[in-house]
Amino acid sequence: MSSDTAIRARDEIVIRDPRDGTVTGSVPVADVAEVRAAVARARAAQPAWRATPAAERGRALRAAAHALAERGAELAEVEQRDNGRLRADADGGIAAAVDTLLQYAESAPLHRGRSLRGAPDALDLTRAEPRGVVAAVTPWNDPIAVAAGLIGAAVATGNTVVHKPSERCPHAGRLLGEILAAALPPDVFVTVLGGADVGEALVSSPGVDVVAHVGSTAAGERIARMTALTGAHLVRENGGNDALIVDADVDPRWAAAQAALGAFANSGQICTAVERIFVHRAVAQEFTSALVAEAESRTLAPLVDARMRDEVHAQVTASLADGARALTGGTMPDGPGFRYPATVLVGCTPDTAVFRQETFGPVAPVMVVDDFDSALRHAVQDAYGLAATVLTGDIAHAHRAIDALPVGTVKINAVFGGAPGGSAQPRGRSGSGFGYGPELLDEMTSVKVVHMAPAVTR
Repeated sequence: MSSDTAIRARDEIVIRDPRDGTVTGSVPVADVAEVRAAVARARAAQPAWRATPAAERGRALRAAAHALAERGAELAEVEQRDNGRLRADADGGIAAAVDTLLQYAESAPLHRGRSLRGAPDALDLTRAEPRGVVAAVTPWNDPIAVAAGLIGAAVATGNTVVHKPSERCPHAGRLLGEILAAALPPDVFVTVLGGADVGEALVSSPGVDVVAHVGSTAAGERIARMTALTGAHLVRENGGNDALIVDADVDPRWAAAQAALGAFANSGQICTAVERIFVHRAVAQEFTSALVAEAESRTLAPLVDARMRDEVHAQVTASLADGARALTGGTMPDGPGFRYPATVLVGCTPDTAVFRQETFGPVAPVMVVDDFDSALRHAVQDAYGLAATVLTGDIAHAHRAIDALPVGTVKINAVFGGAPGGSAQPRGRSGSGFGYGPELLDEMTSVKVVHMAPAVTR
């Protein structure tokens, strides 16, 4: 039997614990008839949920958030067995999920239309109406927090949801479904389990009005082609190949700590991970030495499965063949489970394999540049457009980068963080639409314009 974490065996998905490779359980896979039945159930429940006052929907979502918090420890343990995350990261994701559900419970009832200035004797306004049934297709790397955002915005605005969690994290997805469904009216929230074929059956169902997808670019592009035929509204946040620019005037040790955080957090399994590092020659030697020390001091969670580890190692191997050098890491470790070491590659160019494509693992590839202009010129040359970071004390350089970088999020002097509500639209192959924040409420609703003029009566 394959050592892959997710194995399709007849009508089951078998899961191996990424930490030691042992089988931890299996879940049944939905067939097409079950997927279509789930959509039909959600569609039948939607008119009554739409008619439910917004404040009451908010109360139900708050109850779901509290139920999730009460079972957070249990859910974190299940998630660890599915995807191997460090416990602190799993706990943090669940806490973020609870906060997100509470935020949408409060903000959605305030999501309102506008009054328009028409004729003095008429009433003109807009109103936001739920779109209908939302198909939420979510990933394994932060499964609870990401799902909670899409589900919370959809449910709070009067939509019903059919959720397909990743086949790499099905036990956590199933438990999340049980918790949320118990707190909501029947069939407002339904879960279906399975792989890509189940996802495609869900996305292509004629009863689906919105598809919200967070996951790989390849899957997102397939979904985009399907929704072009069904007419469903599409929101997707997909892969990234995020650049980090290290300017000449910053402390190289601080910059290395930022780079390590961006490249190695969650073992590099984050869509906004640092993927391409452009460091100014003036600080390059100190920066790379400090980055190696950061890499060698970190305890990483395993990658999600053998297939992911094989893909990461293949990209590293191809990069070494391209002329890059590994200062640390870059070798497949012995022992059980699916661990991969924090890896620092130097001597990279724009043609190096890890620069050309997203690497979903703990790899920090470094290219030395002669000046800020060269770094910015290389950073913008990419098909993805999720995020980018610039470390600089030069305000002019910061402004130029903000203007030039074709990404949804530009971060100056911090690889992670930011104020609440900072919704972004990814660019290029990274997706489309607002996948989080207050603007996700707009994605989940349609605007209707109302013009009410006085009647002529007898």
